[in-house]
Amino acid sequence: MKALILVGGFGTRLRPLTLSFPKPLVDFANKPMILHQIEALKAVGVDEVVLAINYQPEVMLNFLKDFEAKLEIKITCSQETEPMGTAGPLALARDKLIDGSGEPFFVLNSDVISEYPLREMIEFHKAHGGEASIMVTKVDEPSKYGVVVMEETTGKVEKFVEKPKLYVGNKINAGIYLLNPSVLDKIELRPTSIEKETFPKIAAAQGLYAMVLPGFWMDIGQPKDYITGLRLYLDSLRKKSPAKLTTGAHIVGNVLVDETAKIGEGCLIGPDVAIGPGCVVESGVRLSRCTVMRGARIKKHACVSSSIIGWHSTVGQWARIENMTILGEDVHVGDEIYTNGGVVLPHKEIKSNILKPEIVM
Repeated sequence: MKALILVGGFGTRLRPLTLSFPKPLVDFANKPMILHQIEALKAVGVDEVVLAINYQPEVMLNFLKDFEAKLEIKITCSQETEPMGTAGPLALARDKLIDGSGEPFFVLNSDVISEYPLREMIEFHKAHGGEASIMVTKVDEPSKYGVVVMEETTGKVEKFVEKPKLYVGNKINAGIYLLNPSVLDKIELRPTSIEKETFPKIAAAQGLYAMVLPGFWMDIGQPKDYITGLRLYLDSLRKKSPAKLTTGAHIVGNVLVDETAKIGEGCLIGPDVAIGPGCVVESGVRLSRCTVMRGARIKKHACVSSSIIGWHSTVGQWARIENMTILGEDVHVGDEIYTNGGVVLPHKEIKSNILKPEIVM
């Protein structure tokens, strides 16, 4: 089986992290975002993943070469010279996706994190015999999304309603698809949208079915959702493989600590914290609802909550970092500094307090 991951563009919503790495390589729960998807695809027998990308393909491929060997999966790029929307990349990668086997292929949005029930999706797809399957997830506020209107019993999709003013349903497209090769015949090689153009056509021909995603779902393409996504992911890990979580007297709730990280005496860590490889957390530190990425150092008695600490950054002694502060790569926050929602670009030194959310260039 093959799969296409829609990697797309510049990842502007996750800046300043995406100023250092393409978005799919930004760490989430201690490994690059895209690796969560590639591992899930590999687990259901996918042997080739095509990345549809229009930004820094060399960086992506060089980085993923190691994983290609480790996971024994082929990873290739299909490069767009202009943004092609969400359907154009499928037409562009047509020759890589069609191998004459007639097997369906997966398409995933690279921002989405979930339990990836791909095996169930394959069974669902075979059972309904239609041309395309999409995964949908239930949300509390459907008016922010495109809503999928479907038959509850069969899953057959009737129509899509974009950001409905009146309630038509609470299921939205979760960005995970399984498509027969024939779907590629319906997509022209031009910038085009799979949600607005391709799927409505297939639905009109009665060939589109939706499966309700079990478990959690989050689009982690922006910081607030990234932090929420981490909570949901760690919660799911607690249910499915609790041994992967870190335990101890200084740990509260769900915490993931890389085995190469060092943690000092008298810390209190959690809930919902990920500490990456090579990090140093000195004594008396308080961490909650945050990610500390590879090589970062949190000095004595600092307090970090609801924030993201980028690669190789330093947080000074007695500093307080909160309210969606995002430190880019190699940012150094001085001792006793307070930052409230500061978004700090890479390679900066912060010597004075940031009292209200602002971008530090």
